[in-house]
Parts: sequence; structure tokens; C-alpha cells
Amino acid sequence: MPTTALAAGMLWFFRDPEREITRGRVISPADGVVQSIMPWKDGRTRVAIFMSPLNVHVNRAPLAGTVTSVEHIPGGFVPAFNKESENNERVVWHFDTELGDIEMIQIAGAVARRIVPYVPQGTKVEQGERIGLIRFGSRVDIYLPEGVEVDVEVGQKTVAGVTRIDRD
Repeated sequence: MPTTALAAGMLWFFRDPEREITRGRVISPADGVVQSIMPWKDGRTRVAIFMSPLNVHVNRAPLAGTVTSVEHIPGGFVPAFNKESENNERVVWHFDTELGDIEMIQIAGAVARRIVPYVPQGTKVEQGERIGLIRFGSRVDIYLPEGVEVDVEVGQKTVAGVTRIDRD
């Protein structure tokens, strides 16, 4: 019985449901809750989405475009909702899109010890396409270019491929 429960738990955790992809300029790359929305000095706005262990952990392309880089950066494993998580293990993505360069960062958390990119540099991706997985709770940050208005709020739940992040 414990083995069956463990297997069922793992199947549930690593679920990857089909989604009807929303159309819009920028859609959520992750299931979770908007943890922060922060303007940066360079004019971009960072939207941080915290994924608890109960969320789907497959991440999706926020826009259609070409993956121009996928860089793994080693680091720590503090809880992804802490400010110190800026130094956690992460994968930094750059996409060449109709809005220009879009940066997205997958950040490992205290339990998440592995980020698995599905697509390499040079791959053309469709909006909402599966691009990677973070195991067991973590965070995904997306940096919106200057002039793109945010249409989510701190505390709002997001669904990867479904929730629109920007406003027209």
C-alpha cells in the first residue's frame, strides 16, 4: 500500500495536463501565485510566480519565438519565496520574440533540486509550448520589456499557457 500511494503521489505531482492556450502578447509560463511585480532600472518589469509543490511544474513559452540561450547557473536551494533565492540554482532563458528579447528564469527552491530544460538554444517555440520542468516547488520570473503593462496582481493565481500576463 505505501508503494502504491507513493507511485500515485509521484504521478499526480508530475502531471502535465493539456491546455487550451490563451492568445495574447505574453502568457504565464507557470502555474502558481504572483509573488511580486517589480520595475527594474532598465525599464523592464519582473513578474515573479511562486510554484508550490501542489502546482503543475511544467513551464511553457510565454511568447512565440526562438530560444536564443538556455544557461544553467549553479547556486543554493533556499525556499523560492525568500529574497535570498536570487542566488539559487537556476536556468536563464532568452527568447527572440516580436517584442524583442524576453528573459525568463526558472529558479530552484528548497525542495526542487533539478531544473530540466526540454528545448535547446536555437529552437523555435510556439506560445504556450512546453519548454521545461522544475521539480518540487520553485519560482519562475519573467521580465516584460519597457512599455508592456502588467495585467496580473500580487497574490493572483496563474495557469501556465492560460493566464495572460500583459495588457493591451
